[in-house]
Amino acid sequence: TKLLAAKTAMGAGCAMVIMSGGAQSPITRLIAGEACSWFLPKNDPVAARKHWIGAMKPKGTLVIDRGAATALAGGKSLLPAGLSSLSGTFERGDPVDIVDPDRQWIARGLVRYDCVEVRQIKGLRSEQIAAVLGYAHRAALVHRDDMAF
Repeated sequence: TKLLAAKTAMGAGCAMVIMSGGAQSPITRLIAGEACSWFLPKNDPVAARKHWIGAMKPKGTLVIDRGAATALAGGKSLLPAGLSSLSGTFERGDPVDIVDPDRQWIARGLVRYDCVEVRQIKGLRSEQIAAVLGYAHRAALVHRDDMAF
C-alpha cells in the first residue's frame, strides 16, 4: 500500500517519504536525519498537473472565436469576450473542452465559472462581468495555468 501511494505521489509530481510513524514528532525526526525512504517525482508538478487536467472527463464544451484561438496558441488565458457558444452542465472548477469555430479541439481546462454564469457573460469584456453577475470575479473563464493542450 505504501509503495502504491509513493507511485501515485511521484506520478503527480510530488515527493514522498516513508519512515517509522510509531514515535512522536515525525517531521522533527525527519529533519534530524532519522532513517527513511525517499521517493522523488518523475515529473515536475506543473507538467503532472497539466497531464491530470488533460486526462479528466469534460463536463462541457466552450466554442471560441478565431481571435481567442490565436490568443490561446500564444499562451494567453481564455476570456469571456472570445466565447461564441457553450454546451454541457458544469460547475466552477470542472473540466471543459475548448474548441475552435470548426469544432476542432484546442485544449481542456478547468473553468472558473459555472455554466449559468458563463451563459450570462459569454462575449463580454472583462470589465463588464461585475455589472452582469453582480460581483467582481476573475477575468479569465479558463486561466492558462489551468489548461492542457
